[in-house]
This record gives sequence, structure tokens and C-alpha cells, in this order.
Amino acid sequence: MEYRWKLLLKFQHIFFFFVFTLMIFFTENYFLNIPDLIWSVILNSIFNIGVYYLVYYYLVPHFYLSNKYPEFILYALICFLVSSLFRILWEPALFNMNFNNEGSHISFLYNVYIYQGIVILVASFLGITKDKFLIEQDVIDLGKQKDELYLNLLKSKLNPHFLLNTLNNIYANSFTPSVVTSNSILQLSKLLQYIIYDSSKEKISVLQELSSVEALAALYQLKYYNRLNLVFDIQDKETLELIEIPPSLFLTLFENALKHSAIGENPESFIRLSCKTEDLVLVFEVINSFDKNKKSPIDTGYNGLGNKAIIRILEKYYPEKFNFSSDQDGDFHYKTVLKINLNE
Repeated sequence: MEYRWKLLLKFQHIFFFFVFTLMIFFTENYFLNIPDLIWSVILNSIFNIGVYYLVYYYLVPHFYLSNKYPEFILYALICFLVSSLFRILWEPALFNMNFNNEGSHISFLYNVYIYQGIVILVASFLGITKDKFLIEQDVIDLGKQKDELYLNLLKSKLNPHFLLNTLNNIYANSFTPSVVTSNSILQLSKLLQYIIYDSSKEKISVLQELSSVEALAALYQLKYYNRLNLVFDIQDKETLELIEIPPSLFLTLFENALKHSAIGENPESFIRLSCKTEDLVLVFEVINSFDKNKKSPIDTGYNGLGNKAIIRILEKYYPEKFNFSSDQDGDFHYKTVLKINLNE
């Protein structure tokens, strides 16, 4: 991106001086013969390149962009007068100019003033617009970096404490080999695979994302000896295998439900999760209980960023094609619904 804009800026300069050289050539041929005309064009081009870059690289950045507008106007005017006077003095003295026609002196003066004014105005305009464009580009780049930061944070890794506790639970159960132990190792492996490989991708299938959610739920069940009220309703699996979304969207929403549901502490707590497609609309829904008396959320071990991060990612990948709501549903229930329109 930076290389392309530098190339564009160089092209602007080259194009302007190409047009400027043609203008000098076709106006001064009334006063000069061909050999003198060629030398006049060359010397005028060299001279005005200096004037142009003086305004472009010095006056604009040091005065206009520093909000010193009176100084900028004053120095630009001085630059115009000095450059014009210099040309008026040296061109007739250096070349044998033809001023035999009536009004030719006046025409020559007009040409000098007009062209010197054009050089200074164009240099000022391009210098000002370049910096304004670069500022806007920096804002855009910062916005992109912010989105990337949200996405990277959204893909945050497992909490080491949760991982350690899970491994300790598996170790404790390993003394009496069982299906539970094997399944725990399998779920932990799935979640680690997701974190190490899948979360680094730009998009993954919905089924892969839901598989990580199920793996986290299985490990959490292990922690509470399969006593948690977790219900999953996943429909249209063949279709969900073909749909891709940014990783960690559903996992973060599920993590938020775990965090605030008081599940594992209150016997009446629950989480119900569903995912399906309805007329090319992906619908993900989580309903969870919450304890009004709970002072702080439990540590689920997975570090999500909440709804703000979710919305930022959705705005980036699905602008004006999603609907997200997360509100209290009843006295002790919380409902989060995400709908993504898959139509192109």
C-alpha cells in the first residue's frame, strides 16, 4: 500500500511537469527561435522544479500544516514575486526574445505571472492534499489494526490455570482407566488443536467452531463430574460444514454464558445452545441462567472479550448483514442471539 501511494505521488509530480513543459514550449515559441526555445524550456523547467519543491516540501509542511496560515500566504506570495521577477530579468537578458509585435511585452509578463502562479498553486494543493490523504490513510490503517487486535484478542488462548486443572483431573481419573478419561483427553486434544491451528485462520467452518464449543463444554463437565445442565441443539450439520465464519465468535459467546450463568455453583443454573440455518441466515442462540446475587463471574478458563469484540468482528466481516442481541430474558434468564445473513 505504501509503495503504491509513493508511486502515485511521483507520477503526479512527473505529470505536472510534463504538462508545464508543454505549456512553456507552446507559449514562448512566439518570442524565441527553436534553439533558444529549447534552452528556455530546459532552464525554466529546472528553475521551477526548485520553486515547486520549495513550496511542496518546505512551505506547506512548516507553515500551512502547522496552522501558520498568514506566514504561509506571505512566503508563498514572496516566492511568487521573486520567481516571477527573476524570470522577467534573466530570460530577456539571456535569450534574444522577439518583442516586435505590439503587446508582446505584456503577453510575456502575463505568461510569466500565470505560470509562476500555477507552479506555486499546484505545489501547495498537492502538498496539502498529500498530507491530508496520508492522515486519512493512517486513520484507516489504525482502524484495520484495531480490528486485527480485536480479532487476535478474540482468539485468546486457554487460561493456563484451567489447562492445569483439566490435566490434574485427567491425571486423577487415570488411576482407574475409563471411557471418561479417554474422552477427556480427546476433548482436550480437540480444543488445543483448535487453539493452535484453527484460531489462526481467517475463517473456519461453523461445524469446526461448534466442535470447539462442545470440547470446552465437555472439559467443563469433567470439572463438575458431568452434573452441569448443558443442552446443545445443532441442526443442519451438512450445511454448517460448508459455512465459514471468523474463529472464536461462538466460542466467546459460549464462554460468556459459562462465565455469567453460575453453572456449577447453582444446581438450577443451565445453558441452552442452538445453531441452525433459516433461509440462508445462520442463527446462533444461547440462553443461560444468571444469579443476581453473584458478586463476580466464575473462571471458565477461556478468556473471551465480550460483546464489544464480537460486534467489531461482525462489522468487519458482515457489514449490515448481521443482527446481534444480548439481553435479559425473564427474571433469571439471559438470551444472546446472533443472526448472519449469508446472501451475497
